[in-house]
Amino acid sequence: MLRNLVPRVWKLRQRFGIAAPRVTIQSQIPWYWRWIGIAVLLGISAASAAWIYDAGRRFAGFDRSEVQEELRATRSALEDARAELDRLRAITNAADNRLAIERTAEQKLAQQIRALEQENARVREELATFESMLSSEARSANALSIYRFKVEPDVLPGEYRYRLLLLTPTTRQGRDFNGRLELLVNLTEGGQSAIMSFPEPGDAGAAAFRLSFKYFRRVEGTFRVSPKAKVERVQVRVYEMGSNQPRATNSVSL
Repeated sequence: MLRNLVPRVWKLRQRFGIAAPRVTIQSQIPWYWRWIGIAVLLGISAASAAWIYDAGRRFAGFDRSEVQEELRATRSALEDARAELDRLRAITNAADNRLAIERTAEQKLAQQIRALEQENARVREELATFESMLSSEARSANALSIYRFKVEPDVLPGEYRYRLLLLTPTTRQGRDFNGRLELLVNLTEGGQSAIMSFPEPGDAGAAAFRLSFKYFRRVEGTFRVSPKAKVERVQVRVYEMGSNQPRATNSVSL
């Protein structure tokens, strides 16, 4: 009987003694309620922290609502200032445009005035020429007259501009003069002398040298030579239609 009692005592010591297996106690609360409780606790902690932080700033003299209101007011003032700046810029640009237009109009008016003054001086000069021609005996002669023949270098190298005034005799009794103009240019280039005639044969600008007028005609045009050539003398000849003999000649030296 003792033999059976000893093993039983040994088994009881193993079950309830120090060497007994550990017992785990688990609650009956579901796991999702645990997570919900943790989330609520974290939310309460965050709200408390925010309230404490805001209370600390208010205690230190910083009010977020007042700052936001001041910020909104500042932004509104800035927008108003930008709008005013844009309006002033538009006014300035319009004023600049008007000023530029007025300056352009003033420059054009000044150019027109200068052109009118030059034209007025030319008309006065021509009038004086006509008066001198009408008072001379050459006006009554049966001859075509050439007055104020001038040749001057033009803008481009080798280009020259010529001007002259033609006057018909009184014996033509109002009949039109039809003819042509010819220029003979004496020049030197590279130590060699040469004579050029304008218009040249087959020149597309030969129409500019044709003449058709009744009493007087002011002729103006250009001719070109080599830029390296030096023009020494220019002679103008006026031919009547159907004639190979010049009715009038004149020359000028440069």
